[in-house]
Amino acid sequence: MKVSVIIVNYKVKYYLAQCLHSVFRAMEGVDGEVIVVDNDSQDDSISYARELYPQVSFIENKENVGFACANNMAIRQSKGEYVLLLNPDTVVNEHLLVDCITLLDTHPDVGAAGVRMLNDNGVFAPESRRGIPTPFTAFCKMVGLAKLFPKSRLFGRYYMKYLDEFSATPIEIISGACMFIRKSVLDESGLLDEDFFMYGEDIDLSYRMLKTGKQNYYLPTRILHYKGESTQKNTFRYVYVFYEAMYIFFRKHYANYNWILSIPIRSAIYLKGASEFVSRKLRGWLEKPKTHEEHLQSVRFLLKGSNRTIEAMVAICERHRLTYDVVENDTVKYDYVVFDVDEYSYDRILEELERRSKDKRTVACLGTYSSRMGCVLLSFCCLK
Repeated sequence: MKVSVIIVNYKVKYYLAQCLHSVFRAMEGVDGEVIVVDNDSQDDSISYARELYPQVSFIENKENVGFACANNMAIRQSKGEYVLLLNPDTVVNEHLLVDCITLLDTHPDVGAAGVRMLNDNGVFAPESRRGIPTPFTAFCKMVGLAKLFPKSRLFGRYYMKYLDEFSATPIEIISGACMFIRKSVLDESGLLDEDFFMYGEDIDLSYRMLKTGKQNYYLPTRILHYKGESTQKNTFRYVYVFYEAMYIFFRKHYANYNWILSIPIRSAIYLKGASEFVSRKLRGWLEKPKTHEEHLQSVRFLLKGSNRTIEAMVAICERHRLTYDVVENDTVKYDYVVFDVDEYSYDRILEELERRSKDKRTVACLGTYSSRMGCVLLSFCCLK
């Protein structure tokens, strides 16, 4: 078997179904398997996905064992020469697997590959390629030097923005949202470190894979990543877990610096958490955040699909009292463009989304409609 696609799911039922739809398009002509591990979502994710995709192998955990542990469970039972670790809140294009397989088949020195990720508005996600967070690199990011000098090879190494985003090139850290790995490299480097409950495990694994002597590579093949639909990134919990993962990495790989790093890293955890708490409180006092319903009433949709699916999308929009067009008006700014995924290829959807992101007049976020799911899926909600 050529490839095993592994997806760890946690409370993102509809995003998982959409991800699987895109994965099976990419698997046409590829000898492979798909394994989904559910971390006790309790949202009917598995029964919903199993009904749509009975060919998937499911592992159902009775508790949330974490991202690393769940991936390892699937890797141990996988049969592929290659393993693709993929987030459920992603949409891949139709040639992702072929591109990755071709790269590793023709370059035996490459052990793993990451890809060019887009946010839901079509803008390039900088975490698509990163450098090893050495003490100096991490310091530059934490104090803002990386942001001030993003193209500097000295100060901007964390996100490697000095590299051409449209060219294949060696990198150091591959995002765990989409990580294509040679199975034999995992046999040598070891699986994901389960000390990382969430975040940081991809950095640690990438670093250990480099130590095997193989290269990590960046491919400009597009995918979309909603960037943690199930994670509230502005909470103290998120900030704490993120920086705690960085501290675990330093403690593991830079033991000689441990006594020097422990104080500033720990301080960063609590300072960032405190500042986030204060900013949330201030935003609450200064302005009342919009609910999802209020936001939906303030935006405009462009619907793109066949006549049959346009009727279904219009019915959903009218049910939720949304403002929409079915023919694009050049004088109107659209906040969301909703594509019928049966009418459009994912490659074409991502291409148009990215094209719109280049023009401030036309930039819009992605919405998708699937007749199988019977819903319009946005980055923050599902409309039926």
